[in-house]
Amino acid sequence: MNLKRIIFSGGGTGGHIYPAISIASELLLRDSNIEILFVGSKNKMEMKIVPNFGFKIFGLWISGINRNNFIKNIFLPLKLIISLFHSFIIIKKFKPNIIIGTGGYASGPVMYVANFLKIPTLIQEQNSYPGITNKLLSARVNKICVAYENLDKFFPKNKIVLTGNPVRSNILENSKLYDDGIDFFDLDSNKKTMLVIGGSLGSREINKAIYSNKEFFKFINLQVIWQCGKLYYDEYKQKNISEDIKLYDYLDKIDLAYSVADFIVSRAGASSVSELSIVGKPVIFIPSPNVAENHQLKNSLEIVKNEGALLVEEKNIEDLKKMISELNSSSELRNKLSKNIKKTAYTNATNDIVDEIKKLIN
Repeated sequence: MNLKRIIFSGGGTGGHIYPAISIASELLLRDSNIEILFVGSKNKMEMKIVPNFGFKIFGLWISGINRNNFIKNIFLPLKLIISLFHSFIIIKKFKPNIIIGTGGYASGPVMYVANFLKIPTLIQEQNSYPGITNKLLSARVNKICVAYENLDKFFPKNKIVLTGNPVRSNILENSKLYDDGIDFFDLDSNKKTMLVIGGSLGSREINKAIYSNKEFFKFINLQVIWQCGKLYYDEYKQKNISEDIKLYDYLDKIDLAYSVADFIVSRAGASSVSELSIVGKPVIFIPSPNVAENHQLKNSLEIVKNEGALLVEEKNIEDLKKMISELNSSSELRNKLSKNIKKTAYTNATNDIVDEIKKLIN
C-alpha cells in the first residue's frame, strides 16, 4: 500500500490549530499508512501545541498585517517572498498527496504554492465570515469545508461542503469526566461552577469584569475556573483572589473543565462555538470586537436567536454580572439554553471532512 503524505497549513490562534489537529488525528485513526506534516508560523503558538500531539511542524517567517503599527509591516513583502520559497522547498521535498489549509496567514504561501504545482487542496473554513487568506485562495482550491450556511457569497458554490467544525475528540466524552474534573480543579461538588474562557491569548475586558466581580461570586456561592490567557496570567496571579477562583493561563484539560461547568462564559471564536454546541452547557458569549468583520458576533448570533445562548457585547460588559446571576439562580433558564444549543451541534464534522479528503487523494 502506497504511503499517503498530507500537509496541514495554518495557525496563529487555537481556532486554526485545533481543527487541523482533530482532522489529522482522525486521518491516522482511519489509516496508519499516512505521514503528516504541519506548516505554521515561527514563534506562534502552533510551534508548541502541535508537537504535543505527536506531529512534526515547520515554521515559516510570516505574519499578518499589523493594523495598529504600519511601520511593523515594512518586512511583509520580504517575509512573503521567503515564505513562498520555503513552502516550495517543503512541498518538493515532502511530496504531499494533498494540502489542507485551516486558515491564518501561515496557510497562504503553502496553499498558493500547492495550487501552482497542481497539488489537490482543501480549505476548512471555521467562521461565518471567512478570513482574507481563505477568500483569496478559494477560487483555486478543490474543496471548501464550511461550518455555516450561506457562504456561497464568499466561495464558489460548487466547491462548498457543509460539514461543521471539527472538535477535539476528548470533548465528545466530557459528560463522563465529572468526578475527575472535581478532583483535578479541587472544587466543591455542592457549589455551582462557572467556566470562563477568554480565548487562547486572553481578553483584557473579560478579565477585568471577572476580577471586579470576585466578591459577588463569593456572595452567590459560585466557584470559578478562569482561563485568563498567557498575556494576563502573571498580572492576575499577583492579585488577591478567592480560593474559590481557580486561575489558569491556559486550560490543557479543557474536557475536564467542560465536564464540571454548570455554565460557561466564552469568546465566540468558531472553534469555541462548535465545541460549546457539542458540550451542551449554558453559555454567555462575549464576542471579540477586535476581529475581521466582527465575525465572532456573527458566529454566535444564530445560536442566540434560537435561544441557545446569551450574548453580551464587550461595549456592554457591565451586563455580564446580571446574566451570571440569572444563570446561577435559574435552573429553568440553564435547561432551556442547554437543550437549544445542542440542536446546533455538528457531531460528525471531523469524519465528514476526512471523507472529503479521502475523495481527493484516492
